[in-house]
Amino acid sequence: MKTAFQFTASLLIIFAMLFTSCVSSKKFLASEAKAEKFQKEYSNSQSELNKTTEQLNACNSDVKSLKAEGASMKSDYTLAQNDLNTLSTESKMTIADQAKRLKNFQDKIQAQNDVMLKLKNTITDALVNYSSDELYVYIQDGNVYVSLEEKLLFKSGSAMVDPKGKEALKSLSQVLNNTPDVMVMIEGHTDNQAIKTNSFKDNWDLSTARATSIVRILTSDFGFDSNRITASGKSYFHPVKTNETSEGRASNRRTEVILSPNLKELYNLMYE
Repeated sequence: MKTAFQFTASLLIIFAMLFTSCVSSKKFLASEAKAEKFQKEYSNSQSELNKTTEQLNACNSDVKSLKAEGASMKSDYTLAQNDLNTLSTESKMTIADQAKRLKNFQDKIQAQNDVMLKLKNTITDALVNYSSDELYVYIQDGNVYVSLEEKLLFKSGSAMVDPKGKEALKSLSQVLNNTPDVMVMIEGHTDNQAIKTNSFKDNWDLSTARATSIVRILTSDFGFDSNRITASGKSYFHPVKTNETSEGRASNRRTEVILSPNLKELYNLMYE
């Protein structure tokens, strides 16, 4: 009987152990599931945290950029304000002041025109003994032009001034020497007929040589100020008449003495 009791007791213990093992296994599985759930939730939370951190960094970067733009805009505003203040100061000139300045400018221009007109008339009187087919004097663009025909100054293809032409230049120099505020440009012109001699390769050479000859006569022989005179050769590129006729070509073979007024006072008025 004792043996039967022991056997029964052993069975009970085995069943108890099996039951306990089953219960522990279920708890373990449940705990494992909870752990996986918590791990998943933690991973999701970490991902959201990382995403939020990235967004925060992006916002901080935007704030930094906006601050920089704000500083730049403030600097631009300051510069614009300074410019506005400058313009405001400059615009304080009254209408009366502006009208007075304009009147002064117009008076200077008119006075300059009067000087050039008087100079033109003086030169015309000084050269009255020469015919219109030898020279003529006119005003253009505020300058006085003395156009001297080839027949008065040079033989064909030559840059040596004839005696009659030299007399005309002497009369002109007497006027120019008494007009200190005038600049002088000597321009040589030819027709379009090709030229090639031992002295001149082409019309550029000839036109420039003729202008230079006149400059030398006016300065060396008649004492004109070398600082106020320039020689220029134009070849056949600035005709006054057609080169299709002999009369037109004769007119194009000319030397022009261009007298320009001193514009310094006008420039000073413009930039006061």
